[in-house]
Amino acid sequence: MLSKKNKAMTHTYSISGMTCSGCVAKVKSELLKVPGVTEAQVQLDSPQATIGMEQHIATQVLQQAVAAAGNYTLIDRHVGMEHPDSGTSAANGDSYLPLILIFAYITGITLLIQWNSGQADWMQGMRHFMAGFFLVFSFFKLMKLQAFAEGYRSYDMVARYFPAWGYIYPFIELLLGLAFLTGWAPLTTNWITLIVMGISTVGVAQALARKTKFRCACLGTVINLPLSKVTFFEDLLMVLMSALMIIAL
Repeated sequence: MLSKKNKAMTHTYSISGMTCSGCVAKVKSELLKVPGVTEAQVQLDSPQATIGMEQHIATQVLQQAVAAAGNYTLIDRHVGMEHPDSGTSAANGDSYLPLILIFAYITGITLLIQWNSGQADWMQGMRHFMAGFFLVFSFFKLMKLQAFAEGYRSYDMVARYFPAWGYIYPFIELLLGLAFLTGWAPLTTNWITLIVMGISTVGVAQALARKTKFRCACLGTVINLPLSKVTFFEDLLMVLMSALMIIAL
């Protein structure tokens, strides 16, 4: 563990590309060479580096250090304290504002469609809500696909062992959104949703159980969100809605 004297200047980063203990040793060695770094704890399970520093060091500087060790990528995923670059706390309610607004917009549009149709069809309402959910969330992920894939790998149980899954996942969300929007093969669409989102839910639950701080990749890396119970319930909601629709069908 890092010593208490460095706790105030400790930051956690996810690192992709490490496959063995040798990678861990090389990354740690290069990080310790960075001026201002006092300690570095690197682990392969849930690939991450917890770095103690005398003063804030830009993520780009640390990335250059791990790149010197090999084909590794370092991403700042520290949440829960004031970030020196932004001057704002990621732990406050503002960090969830984009997510809240997105859900509010999707819910509002769904209700407007129901109102305009002149009838309350809960099956149609859930279909439209899920279409909006997947289309919007895939959009943010695809804006910076590589960054999303690397961040997603830090806590998803599939992407951790199959890195390509992080690149495939946003396209699956996009296709699911289009399928829900058009009403294509509803039973197949809901089964795929149940399986994909079920796996994602388990991965988030495992990450939360470890109590390790992660940056949530649900909105890609465009918006900085902490991985929390909100992420878990967001995925679980999709699982429950798809299960209800399967039963109804």
